[in-house]
Amino acid sequence: MTEKAQELSTPTPAEMDHIYAQTKNWGRWGTDDQLGALNYLGPGQRRRGAALVTEGVSISMAHNLAVNPTPDTPHPAQHHMLTSGDALNASGIPGYESTQDYIGTQVHGCGLTHIDALCHMFVRGQMYNGLGPEWVKSNGGAARNDIMTTAEGIVGRGVLLDVPGARGEPFLGANEPIGVADLEAAERAQGVRAEEGDILIISTGRDARVAAQDGKLSPFTEGLAGLHPECLPWLHQRRIAVLCGDGISDMMPGLGIEQWPFPIHQVGIVGIGLHLIDNVRLNALLASCRERGRWEFLFTVAPIRVVGATGCPVNPLAVF
Repeated sequence: MTEKAQELSTPTPAEMDHIYAQTKNWGRWGTDDQLGALNYLGPGQRRRGAALVTEGVSISMAHNLAVNPTPDTPHPAQHHMLTSGDALNASGIPGYESTQDYIGTQVHGCGLTHIDALCHMFVRGQMYNGLGPEWVKSNGGAARNDIMTTAEGIVGRGVLLDVPGARGEPFLGANEPIGVADLEAAERAQGVRAEEGDILIISTGRDARVAAQDGKLSPFTEGLAGLHPECLPWLHQRRIAVLCGDGISDMMPGLGIEQWPFPIHQVGIVGIGLHLIDNVRLNALLASCRERGRWEFLFTVAPIRVVGATGCPVNPLAVF
């Protein structure tokens, strides 16, 4: 752990309550609002992002959908064939030859690249904008704050901050905190600034850490680096629209704050109304940004339209 990381103190539960209260966006855009911080991402920000496309090069930030158990995905997707190559004529329609399959998956976790809807997290029985658990039913899912609020897609300026790179390290270690000083040091080193309406992507070097461990990493036993809670007011003040991380943005196993086990998820989603995209793959994007000396690009992602869903798998794209 770096000296800078050691200087970050663990907030008390009362201090977390204060952070939660001061960063709440409840009512900011009306009592019926379900977009949260996506309200910052308007037509002007989308045009700004589109203007960054000069080469037409597209880079995926998603991991392959795991279909076998792995340390970071113990409950993988179900994928099986409905019609395979040995049954091309199974439809019974003369001349119609096809293969078909089925895919089903758990949405959340530490391996699947996915987006969290604002109904995913609650604090003291309330989700974003003060709505209670009665809005999320076992039959049909969420009637408010579901993934359908992102149905038109998320398109804007993406900004990647390479925190290990700014520290001169290949990757951050288990449960290592990222503070505001780290984020601003990365901005200075890269000559970029995260601003209102941006999609902010923060690298902890997870892909490099996995590679250094022969391709194996269990977040549940080995931990992940993540944002320290002091970053929450910073995200709120910068008016970040979406937060992406190569982990879950939260530290694992965390700081052990009573009632605040995952403060970035709890305060970010519930208080700020911040959609989180977890477990993005950044090795290819980091290489491209370093090669170009450019850390901003068009970001686009089109979540699956599932009424009532608490999130969905996604394939975010960076376009240069």
